[in-house]
Amino acid sequence: MDKTKIITTSCSHDCGGRCMLKVHVHDGKIVRMETDDGEEPQFRACLRGRAYRQRVYSSDRLRFPLKRVGPRGEGQFEKISWDEALDAVARELIRVRDTYGNASILLLGGSGSQAALHSAGAVERLLAKFDGYTRTWGTPSFEGALFASMATYGTMMTGNAREDLLHSQLIIMWGWNPAVTIWDTNTAFTLVKAKEKGIKIISIDPRLTESTAVFATEWIPIRPGTDTAMFVAMAYVIIKRGFQNQQFLDKYTVGFDKFRDYVMGVEDGISKTPEWAEKITGVPRATIERLAIEYATSKPAALIPGWGPARGARGEQFSRAACTVAAITGNIGVEGGYAGGFMRAFHSRQMGMPRGARNPVEEGTPPRPNSLYRLRGAAKPTSARIHSEKIYDAILRGKAGGYPCDPRLAYIVASNFLCSHPNTNRGIEAFKSLEFIVVHEQRMTPTAKFADILLPVNTFMEREDVISPWLGSPYYLYMDKAIDSMYESKSDRDICDELALRLGITDYREGRTDGEWLKIIAERTGDIPDFEDFKKRGVVKLKVDKLFVAFKEQIEDPVGHPFPTLSGKIEIYCEHLAEMDNPSIPPVAKYLQAPEGYGDALSQKYPLQLLTTHHKPATHTTMEKIPWLDEVEPRRVWINTKDAETRGICDGDGVLIFNDRGKVLMRADVTERIMPGVVNIGHGGWFDVDELGVDRGGCSNTLTSSEHSPGGAWSTNTVLVEVRRI
Repeated sequence: MDKTKIITTSCSHDCGGRCMLKVHVHDGKIVRMETDDGEEPQFRACLRGRAYRQRVYSSDRLRFPLKRVGPRGEGQFEKISWDEALDAVARELIRVRDTYGNASILLLGGSGSQAALHSAGAVERLLAKFDGYTRTWGTPSFEGALFASMATYGTMMTGNAREDLLHSQLIIMWGWNPAVTIWDTNTAFTLVKAKEKGIKIISIDPRLTESTAVFATEWIPIRPGTDTAMFVAMAYVIIKRGFQNQQFLDKYTVGFDKFRDYVMGVEDGISKTPEWAEKITGVPRATIERLAIEYATSKPAALIPGWGPARGARGEQFSRAACTVAAITGNIGVEGGYAGGFMRAFHSRQMGMPRGARNPVEEGTPPRPNSLYRLRGAAKPTSARIHSEKIYDAILRGKAGGYPCDPRLAYIVASNFLCSHPNTNRGIEAFKSLEFIVVHEQRMTPTAKFADILLPVNTFMEREDVISPWLGSPYYLYMDKAIDSMYESKSDRDICDELALRLGITDYREGRTDGEWLKIIAERTGDIPDFEDFKKRGVVKLKVDKLFVAFKEQIEDPVGHPFPTLSGKIEIYCEHLAEMDNPSIPPVAKYLQAPEGYGDALSQKYPLQLLTTHHKPATHTTMEKIPWLDEVEPRRVWINTKDAETRGICDGDGVLIFNDRGKVLMRADVTERIMPGVVNIGHGGWFDVDELGVDRGGCSNTLTSSEHSPGGAWSTNTVLVEVRRI
């Protein structure tokens, strides 16, 4: 009998952390999970990683390739061989290419795996070598924050090392819940140390989150989508009292005078006072004034704007406003401050495959409207891509609807797409209209049921890989193989390699094994001199002399190290945005009323604002239906006591949440942890539509809109609904 072996690996899913897992394997089976207990710092796993054994051995694991035999979406399949499955996929790819052109092949890749080698990039590489494909733009998590970061700073590298928070006098968590969303593994641990040190922490959020309850000394509830109004009013107070850091503004920024004219009412005759903001945000004017003064006079202070408020119909304005207020107070490029924006902080480098074949479909295409195409480092702004919120509309309307192609075939990898993207009912309609769908998947998800050919993929426990931290903490992890691939499952790369030969592609792996690629990827970081030692230990913990502080070089030497913007300075007024001449994307941050936001006339019909935040036990849809995690926090719709009482709803009642896009049936969690007028459904539920068209799986995207913000932010936190007891 084999002895128990302990294998070191890490989660590769999109949870916000990169944590060490120690997997106990006995007789080829995982029997126990532990985490980092070595030298400090320890990168300890949360409940999601520790429950992963149940996902590996889930009863709905896909065991062999499947071919659809019933109506699409009903999940009727028959077992076929790998040869039959790959032959069918290759045949359809060739048919669609030859009949309609490569642009009709739609790649719908997701973040189900974010390791260096095994990810949606495996299929990207294949389709690029197959003469191209159409892909999406508009990242669900952070497109609004990214747009604002590039417009203001010219880069996404805008965050400080987490430990630098211990140098702050004040920490403001704005729509930021790292106790659940992690934001690099030791973020919560750092906030605990900050609290123990006596650093004041204030949380601004429509919900009393786990992070607010544990770390904060004060909770300020705010109406969803109105955060920018509060930022602007804070700027009014700071300017009116003369608390702005004028020396910083004069030396490092451009456009403060234009923002000031907007704030003080010179531009439009409306002074953006705390009284003005109170009517919009629901935050008392005295609270707004006090917070503004406290932030401006606490030296230094860290304002951390989460990505959640930026996932709104005017999401980029939230992030732009946060960056602007940080600049006004001079809290950028200094220890204990924080610049906001995208918030990546590179101690470690992102690990990934070297750039592969270019996508011929995108070559020579003009930039899309409203893109920051003049900025080096901006995501490729080609007009050949389709925004990820508009995929369903593009499938149904194609070129006639103004899209760059007529999609015919969808290749889905690392994504439970129909559950993860807005307006699920529209998605079901769109997927039923396609000529062919191939899906790589590990379990029988709702999206998998729409496949024509369904290919079983192994988990990260069944293959080797390497991974770096989400935002750049100083370490790297080797993901060793814990067990052999279960059933007939294969890795995405193995599937693509076998498919490549059927497509006439002979250099997919470029003559290198996965192990050789991992060595190349690790060595390219410059931080891992001994790959074999890295593989043996499972981790490289970098020794850092100085904590990373974004823009420290720019502040200390603005001539030698200008900001990577067009002006070389922080752009409070962005000329690139002014060139767009689009009032929905103004060159300075402004509060713009959003469709389905607070104050929309539709609120007469649907009076409650819906949030679709991250569900504590979930990683998007990846960790759904794991019994241990379901026990931690069952799926419920949060509703305030006052709103529940007016609707005759008691805690635990079944309720219908609905709008013009769909209906969701759930149980109610009646709570004071959410402000009146707001309800919350955690993102990630697997839809389960009954014969009446009601979703019983808690899929929040049954209700969300597929209209993105002008800058590309998702609008999944700008939704109006009503709730009724059943």
